[in-house]
Amino acid sequence: MQPINLDQEKKEILNKYKSLLRACSDKTNKQDKKEIRIAFNLAVEAHKNMRRKSGEPYIYHPIAVAHIAAKEIGLGTTSIICALLHDVVEDTNFSLNDIEKLFGNKVAKIIDGLTKIQDVFDKNVSLQAENFRKMLLTLSDDVRVILIKLADRLHNMRTLEAMTKAKQLKIASETLYLYAPLAHRLGLYSIKTEMEDLGLKFTKPEVYKAIAVGLNETKEERTKYIGKFCKPIKNKLKENSLDFSIKGRPKSIFSIRNKIVSKGVNFDNVFDKFAIRIIVDSNAENEKSDCWKVYSIVTDFYKPNPDRLRDWISTSKANGYESLHTTVMGDDGKWVEVQIRSRRMDEIAEKGYAAHWKYKQEGSKENSLDVWIDNIRELLENPETDAIDFIDDFKLNLYSGEIYVFTPGGDLKTLPKGATALDFAFSIHTDVGLKCMGVKVNSKLVSLSHQLSSGNQVEVITSNKQRPRKDWLRFVITSRAKSKIKSALKEDKKRISKIGKEIAERKLRHLKIKFSKQTETELIKHFNTGTSLELFFRFGTGAISNTEIKQFSKLKTRGWYQTIKNKIYGPPVFLTKDKTDRKLIVFNDNDEVLDYAMAKCCNPIPGDSIFGFLTVVDGIKIHRSDCPNAIQLRANYAYRILKSKWVNKDEIDFIATISIKGIDSLGLMNKVTQIISNQMNVNIKSINITSDDGVFEGIITLKVHNVAFLKELTTKLQKVEAITSITRTYKHS
Repeated sequence: MQPINLDQEKKEILNKYKSLLRACSDKTNKQDKKEIRIAFNLAVEAHKNMRRKSGEPYIYHPIAVAHIAAKEIGLGTTSIICALLHDVVEDTNFSLNDIEKLFGNKVAKIIDGLTKIQDVFDKNVSLQAENFRKMLLTLSDDVRVILIKLADRLHNMRTLEAMTKAKQLKIASETLYLYAPLAHRLGLYSIKTEMEDLGLKFTKPEVYKAIAVGLNETKEERTKYIGKFCKPIKNKLKENSLDFSIKGRPKSIFSIRNKIVSKGVNFDNVFDKFAIRIIVDSNAENEKSDCWKVYSIVTDFYKPNPDRLRDWISTSKANGYESLHTTVMGDDGKWVEVQIRSRRMDEIAEKGYAAHWKYKQEGSKENSLDVWIDNIRELLENPETDAIDFIDDFKLNLYSGEIYVFTPGGDLKTLPKGATALDFAFSIHTDVGLKCMGVKVNSKLVSLSHQLSSGNQVEVITSNKQRPRKDWLRFVITSRAKSKIKSALKEDKKRISKIGKEIAERKLRHLKIKFSKQTETELIKHFNTGTSLELFFRFGTGAISNTEIKQFSKLKTRGWYQTIKNKIYGPPVFLTKDKTDRKLIVFNDNDEVLDYAMAKCCNPIPGDSIFGFLTVVDGIKIHRSDCPNAIQLRANYAYRILKSKWVNKDEIDFIATISIKGIDSLGLMNKVTQIISNQMNVNIKSINITSDDGVFEGIITLKVHNVAFLKELTTKLQKVEAITSITRTYKHS
């Protein structure tokens, strides 16, 4: 180990500080620089005896984070101060009060947010869903907290070489899992790209090295080709008096690797390894027309692929990204991606939210990124949202592509790729979603699960009688829709539980058992429901039979004899199953019940987020979603992945088919369907009615919770005068 040269280190610290000031010179005045200097001095003092794993002074890190925040994200004075001080409260003797006295409440609040999320990634455990949720709360409060955190993580990734292999793997996996998608969603493309490349470097070093070597070997050839390709375009742009710059850049190592995996090809067969970016200096009024002018010039020389035109100028991406993308055929048969954008668009593409804020005019309409953050805030404010479900839904929406659909009035809505008609209904308003009974796409009636495409015009049909159903969760994909449906179902569960409590009291009264708090506790223990809500819900749905109630009654009324017996022989063993025995796993969207075994690599337990993997020899194996092998399995064998979830045996919907016969009369079918619709926890799957000479026959296939609901329904149908017979059949449609 080399001896420490303190004088040399002081010079280096000062050089790094000067470089920071140069990076933010266009955004700071004399007073700003004074405050930055105070923050810098405080950070130097606080970290004076601290060193990083690499052996260098710790102060290098906060200066580097501040430099990234200023130069690469474009943040202002407040954020630079916070970046310099982001570890001070966490790691030193300085308190939040000290910070507030020196820099005010705003700085203190951001540093408090940064301090709180330091523990999001614990040293010994993987990502905690609840902590992730807490971290996102800071996003909805002040987005700068997350932006500084992203700068912090980027510098950690750049200096990861000094860490142990285990630490490298953990930090790199976390970065790929959360930070890179978050940077993508906030429009920080350059940071997202670097995080992905560095993440790959430390998780799959051999793959990274092979692609990096391949890119380096073809660098000279690529540079020549870009020069040749751009030459006629440059000349024509100059002729048209356009102020522009052209950059040729290779695709990221991470995206090339994804293409190799998804297409099943080797490095040499990935043709679009680079892209050309044309940036036009235009004022706000002309930038759109100038971009299309450039497009016209490019396509004069090279033939475009009509399927590869992406117009994000007319309608920006949900994260605010604006650009015109086309793929054209070069002279020698090579496909080349060309990106065309204005200077303003380029800054937003590189610096994301911070650049958005810079260009946002007073009184201008809310941009798509603001809308997204508002949606996150709304989701987080729902106290009943399960943290694990939330992280799954949120993660799903970070990287998703987008589609653009229209309301009947012509308003444009942006939705994630794969969104259904019901997702659209919830994007309009929660009430519209909850009361949605039908949807028209381009004036044609479609199912609620119908996947929308860009350009669709969508009209929602609502009814006050409509209630959300559990099977809706199978096909909605947006976090908003899932959250609102789950909340509504919980309210339904509470309503059923209220009815269930009355049923329980009535049944116990019939058995001469007085209902009390003690009786309630004994029932919870006996039926192993965990909560009174679950207990009464099971009573309300008919899941607890009269036989089971009588068994409980017998055990309870053994009286003094049983008490004495307990003292001698121990308490009786209740013949109730363990709570976990009531849990099973169902697969795919139809909740199929299949044979499975637990994977030994991650040992899932009821409640874990899981997926099924179809093995060649051992059938279906269940893995946790955060299993160490999950990324590999999903990447290499996506076709063998089965969607899976834990369910309570009592909560599975079953298919039942009834045959009805009777005398045909006006409005009869309306009466029948109305009775079924109003019956709690019963939904029509299919209906087939034939009528001949005043006599009708019908087959109705229903989804029911259990046989108790089916009996209740058939009793109500039998009261309809025109129906002569109702029988249950066992052939499901």
